[in-house]
Amino acid sequence: MGDAKGRHQVVALVQPPQAEFELASAAEVFGLDRPGLPSRYGFTVCTERPGIVPTKTGCALSVNEGLEAMAEADTVLVPAWAPKDSPASPAVLAAVRAAHDRGARMVAICTGAFLLAEAGLLDGRRATTHWRYAAEFASRYPAVEVDADALYVDLGDIATSAGTAAGIDLCLHLVRSDHGAALASRIARHMVMPPHREGGQRQYAVEPVEEPSESLGAVLEWASEHLHEPLTVEDLAAQGRMSARTLARRFDEQLGTSPGKWLLSQRISAAQALLEDTDLPIESIAGRVGLSSALNLRRRFRDRLGTTPAAYRRAFGREAVRAG
Repeated sequence: MGDAKGRHQVVALVQPPQAEFELASAAEVFGLDRPGLPSRYGFTVCTERPGIVPTKTGCALSVNEGLEAMAEADTVLVPAWAPKDSPASPAVLAAVRAAHDRGARMVAICTGAFLLAEAGLLDGRRATTHWRYAAEFASRYPAVEVDADALYVDLGDIATSAGTAAGIDLCLHLVRSDHGAALASRIARHMVMPPHREGGQRQYAVEPVEEPSESLGAVLEWASEHLHEPLTVEDLAAQGRMSARTLARRFDEQLGTSPGKWLLSQRISAAQALLEDTDLPIESIAGRVGLSSALNLRRRFRDRLGTTPAAYRRAFGREAVRAG
């Protein structure tokens, strides 16, 4: 599969009135050739009736490709589905099912999950959508296990995300899965995006019941620069001039995770980048990311990614990139 250049072909399926942000987010990640970065994806937009496709803000898209474009897709992406309250046409449902049946990865952003559920692809499986529509989604598709809090859910063959910015998180996550953390991080830097967010983080912050919480930005930046040190939750709390209990509460409010889990996630991400971009021994990488030993790094890698650092390097390291 892939296009003539051997790139992974992403085909976005749009429908009037199309939500521009979700489509633009996917195009920004998969559809741009950036100076200094390898071009790993081809990006095409299709629709049931090619021509002018109105958008939610009154602009218009000119889409030349019809549903047949999905037959060449490695990934079919539904960047929101505006007519979620109306049944999809038999032609759209047939094309979606056919793409999945032949092995294309199916990806839905925000209300795009409604189309995948209507096609029956999510029955008995876990999915998410924008929190605003989660109750409606669960009511209409009781066979789907709805995770209303998750930023995104990746099942391998199917991935769904919450709305707006969570769609970018999912797209960058897919790049990480396909081509490693280094490329995803470089794309994120070009987009002026914050560090990688795990899919299990909460979609939105819980409203504080006491005084407004101060941003954790400075603490997160400091911790990211000191990953090589044996940081503890207490160290982060001291840097933020607060108690460990207050720090934990603010992490939960603002990030939907705990300080310890966030710190481990950053260390694993840093290790991935070093495995991809350097030839450093595993022991040295473990020390640089604050995981103390190669044994600890291997255990954490296996728990988080289901693989070993050596296998990850073979898949995404310098030699793999040159061979590809």
